[in-house]
Amino acid sequence: MKNTKSLFLGFLLASSVLLTGAAKAQKPVIRIQADETVAKINPLFYGLMTEEINYSYDGGLYAELIRNRAFKDNAATPDHWSVVTEGEAKGSIALDSIPQPGTALTRNLRLDIEANEKGRAGAANSGYWGIPVKPNTTYQASFYAKTGNGFGGTLTLSLESNDGKILAKATVKATGKEWKKYNVTLKTGKMTESLNNRFVISAQQKGTVWLSLVSLFPPIYKNRPNGNRPDLMEMLAEMKPAFLRFPGGNYLQGKSLATRFDWKQTVGDLTQRPTHLNDAWKYHSSDGMGLIEFMHWCEDLKMEPVLGVFAGFMLLDKNPMTGDTLKPYIDDALNQIEYLTGDATTHWGAKRIKDGHPEAFKINYVEVGNEDFFDKKRTYDHRFAAFYDAIKARYPHIKVIASDHVKSRPADLTDLHHYFKLEKAIKLAHAYDNYDRKRGKVFIGEYACREGKPTTNFKAALGDAIFLTGLERNADLVEMTCYAPLFVNVNKGGMQWPSNLIGYNGLGCYGSPSYYMQTVFAKNVGDEVVKSSIENIPMSADTTEQLFYSVTKSSQNGTLYLKVVNLSDKVQTVQIDINSAGKVLPQAEMTLLTAEKRDDTNTIAEPKKITPKSMKISVSGNTFDYEFKPNSITVLKINQTK
Repeated sequence: MKNTKSLFLGFLLASSVLLTGAAKAQKPVIRIQADETVAKINPLFYGLMTEEINYSYDGGLYAELIRNRAFKDNAATPDHWSVVTEGEAKGSIALDSIPQPGTALTRNLRLDIEANEKGRAGAANSGYWGIPVKPNTTYQASFYAKTGNGFGGTLTLSLESNDGKILAKATVKATGKEWKKYNVTLKTGKMTESLNNRFVISAQQKGTVWLSLVSLFPPIYKNRPNGNRPDLMEMLAEMKPAFLRFPGGNYLQGKSLATRFDWKQTVGDLTQRPTHLNDAWKYHSSDGMGLIEFMHWCEDLKMEPVLGVFAGFMLLDKNPMTGDTLKPYIDDALNQIEYLTGDATTHWGAKRIKDGHPEAFKINYVEVGNEDFFDKKRTYDHRFAAFYDAIKARYPHIKVIASDHVKSRPADLTDLHHYFKLEKAIKLAHAYDNYDRKRGKVFIGEYACREGKPTTNFKAALGDAIFLTGLERNADLVEMTCYAPLFVNVNKGGMQWPSNLIGYNGLGCYGSPSYYMQTVFAKNVGDEVVKSSIENIPMSADTTEQLFYSVTKSSQNGTLYLKVVNLSDKVQTVQIDINSAGKVLPQAEMTLLTAEKRDDTNTIAEPKKITPKSMKISVSGNTFDYEFKPNSITVLKINQTK
């Protein structure tokens, strides 16, 4: 009897295990109520965030090739400049401070030459980790010069390899005791593109030449003067960004008042821009990428500007400005908006027109400060209220964004930042499911899954995709999103912050797996979130979710966009159940991003190792099964009749 009872109990236990295993093995189901809209998606949902970090502008997007063109990087030595001599020539260079062609330029380079027709002496610039030179390419050089000590000859400008091979050259007659600007065209012929080059200004006559604001531009995007690199702009255009948040993060604040982004010092002719120390990221900024250039960037990519204004908080200052000390900076923010939007009857609008942009820009979003949750004195609520009242009084249409939670005023949006590892992304997928909607709308102004460097790997792409599916599902709350940091120069010394979206050197660029994921997500999103649910979510051994999703719909044609992230290392067969008045059409489109290993990534050497693949697929009615590959990000574009 005892043995019979034991056998019976064993049978029950085995049956229980089998039943439990069967339950775990149940097929996941995503149910889509395609005719029930639960939220509208802001047309500005996907955008860009930028700041001067990782040589994002100088040495990056801003196309200038000369480093330390205004000789302001170091007060003691002419960094990135060196003497070049050949033959019997002798020469020397040194910083000087004679009166300049522009009031903002306080330093120049003095070149003393002892040379003749049997040699040359000059000054060479090494650029940002080399001067990139390409075949059959036209470069535009410019500089200011004045001469003395008997110099009365010709200056030669050349692009040359570091061992002296001339790749392109031109000459100008440079004489005079007064500053004069020279513009020179350099054109290369047949050659192999290279980074191991320098830009040289030299002469074969004795005397002294003073140089100021030496500049060299390659071909630029849309031929816009003082513009941007075409390859990087084309990569950004591919992302279909709806807005640009600028001038950024810590770059806006600086570590001290003197090193903040002072917009007034970044407008007008380059001779009127004094440059400044970007001490937040420990290198000098040329300010060639100034306020107007940010707006041109928005114009070129048809993006909505999201303008950040300095709000009295510096990174290392323990006493943020409040009360009367804050007022000049509130006025400064109002003047900044007037500069961009005012007409000729306004003081600052007239200055913008004088600076060469007669058309007024449109500003609909202004963010007050950056990451003011670091203000340990908790003065931000007070400071935000002062800015909010002043901006709304003069520009009631502008949406004012808070960089921390506030209670004093109803911020139109609150900018929240999320940096995380993959494991945390799983939790963040639901961070806004139960968020208190009474706290107001949310702007995710910076986020990144920080896996891999200098650009992120596929593991990070999985984390970013998981996070974004949660944001899309909560689009009634989350109105705008943008990744950070956007750029990194991959040369040694070019990175201050690992885990970036787009990498480059002087010759080429590439997108990280996260870049391609976000490009696919931004291109495949409707204007409505529809009601949906998921059943039988597969779990890992430690009971971690392995499947994440979002569903949006185009109100124009009824197209559904189903995004699914399969975090497991197994194929997941999922039943897709679409309840709709319309009929699902038999042909859909699938876009897949995956990799052999999670640590796989793209690089300068292998820029396309991980890229999305798209293909047409067949679906069988409103209910069908789909196999999602292991460790994959998939978008299904499902067409239906209305």
